[in-house]
Amino acid sequence: MKFSPNVRGRLQHLSAATLIALVFIAGFALGSGRAATQAQSQTDPPPEAKRAFEPFWQVYNLIQSDYIDPVTMDELVDGAISGMVDALGDQYSGYMNPEVFDLLNSDLGGEIQGIGVVIHTNEETNQIEVVGVLENTPAQEAGLMPGDIFVTVDGAEVSGMNQTELAVVVRGEEGTTVDITVRRGDELLDFTIMRARIIIPTVEYEVLDGSIGYVRLNQFIAASRSELDRALREIDVNSLKGLVFDLRDNPGGLLSSAIEIGSAFIEDGTIVTEDFGDGRTQEFDANGDFYGITVPIVVLVNETSASASELVAGAMQDTGVAMIIGETTLGKGTVQTWNELVNGGGVRLTIARWLTPSGRWIHEQGVTPDIVVEWTPTSFNDPDDPQLDAALEYLESLQTEPAN
Repeated sequence: MKFSPNVRGRLQHLSAATLIALVFIAGFALGSGRAATQAQSQTDPPPEAKRAFEPFWQVYNLIQSDYIDPVTMDELVDGAISGMVDALGDQYSGYMNPEVFDLLNSDLGGEIQGIGVVIHTNEETNQIEVVGVLENTPAQEAGLMPGDIFVTVDGAEVSGMNQTELAVVVRGEEGTTVDITVRRGDELLDFTIMRARIIIPTVEYEVLDGSIGYVRLNQFIAASRSELDRALREIDVNSLKGLVFDLRDNPGGLLSSAIEIGSAFIEDGTIVTEDFGDGRTQEFDANGDFYGITVPIVVLVNETSASASELVAGAMQDTGVAMIIGETTLGKGTVQTWNELVNGGGVRLTIARWLTPSGRWIHEQGVTPDIVVEWTPTSFNDPDDPQLDAALEYLESLQTEPAN
C-alpha cells in the first residue's frame, strides 16, 4: 500500500532529543524552573559548609596571588559551579553560564539559529554523536547523518567538551559558518556548514488514503496542545477510521505540555507520578481537557522518542487508550528543573524520577511497544516506512468484520 510521501523521511532514524537542534537530548526542560528572586534567597551558605569550603577559598586565593596568567573572578566562579554540578555524575544536570542560559531558554519557543542536528552523549563511550537531523536544514543539506561522532569544531577538540559546550560553539548567527569534523565508521569527514534560522514545526498532520488521520508531534512546548487540537479539528478525527499519533524522534520538552497532551487522549486518572527519592511523590492527573477521540489510536515511537514522549506513550499504553507500535524508546525517566542564578546563568538539576500510571520507571529501559517494528532508514527520502505501514495495517484490520 502506498502512502502520502510527506510523512516519509521527517527526521533520520535515531534522533534523540527535540525540539532543540544541536543542543541536548531528551527534554532538559521537563519540569518547572525557579526564578532568580527565589535563587537569591538561597545564596547564604549553610553553617555546616563553612569549614568544608575552606579548601575552595584556599585554592581561589592561591590562584589570585600565584597563578602565572591573569584570570577573572567570573571565570573562576563559572569553573567552580561547573565542577560542583559535574560531580553529580548526571548527564542531565549541568551549569549554564549567562550566555548559554539565555541561548537555551530561547529554544523553548521552537526557533533556533544553528545547523539543525540533535546530539546525545553516548554513556558507554562518552562521545557526543548526532542522533537526529532535522529536515530541510543546513545539516541535512551538508550530509551529516545520525551516528556521526563529533571530533572537532572550528579546530577545537570535542573530546573535552560536554553537550552544552558543544552546542554553544556549533550554534551561532545565521549566515555564519562552522567547520565540523565527524567520525563516520572508520572515516573522518570534514564539513563547512552555514548556520541558518530554523523554525521547528510543532505539529504536522494529514489524512492518509482518505480514511486514517496522521498527526506528528515534534516537540512539547507551551503551544503544543493548542496545535494538536487544531490538527485534530482539521482532519475531523472522529469521522475517520483511526488515528496515527507519531512521537518518533520527539525528544521531549515541558512537563506541563506533556500533561496537556496526555489529557487530550486520557479522560481521567493519573498520567504521571513524580518520585522525589525521599518518600515524597506527586501525582499529575488528567486535567479534564479530554478531546473525546472515539476512533482507534496507534502511537508510533522509536529509539529516540524520549522523556515527555515516553511519558505520554507510557500513560497511553498503561491506560489502554492506544496501541504502541515501533521500537523501544530511549529510556529517560527523570525530571529536571531549570534554576536561574543571581549571575544570570542557570543550573538544571535532576529532581525526581517519573513513573507511568502503573508505577513503571522506564529509565534506561524505555517503553516497549505492543508491536515491535524495527526500522533504519537508508536515506532522508527513503520511500519505505514499515512502522507507519504497520500502524495503518493494524488500524485497517480493526475495520475488517469477522467471517460468518
